[in-house]
Amino acid sequence: MCRNITTLRGLEPAATAEEIEAAARQFVRKISGVQKTSAATEEAFERAVTAVTEAATELLGELPPRKQPPPTLPPLRRKAAEAAEAVEAATA
Repeated sequence: MCRNITTLRGLEPAATAEEIEAAARQFVRKISGVQKTSAATEEAFERAVTAVTEAATELLGELPPRKQPPPTLPPLRRKAAEAAEAVEAATA
């Protein structure tokens, strides 16, 4: 559906509240077509983000562990991973 939303289940360490909200926000952006909120859309948009965040948090808490980690890192973890790789490459 939305190629920008990454799998959060099975991350080590587990997905943070910030990562779950970021995925929820991206989902609501995609299905609503609202990229920037206005006075007319902000309340409904934020209410939807909150509802999707809560549902996703509950879902992730109830699902059994994955057998394999997700194939990609969520965007909030990519920068840290890239920085760690750069430091590793510089010291090698």
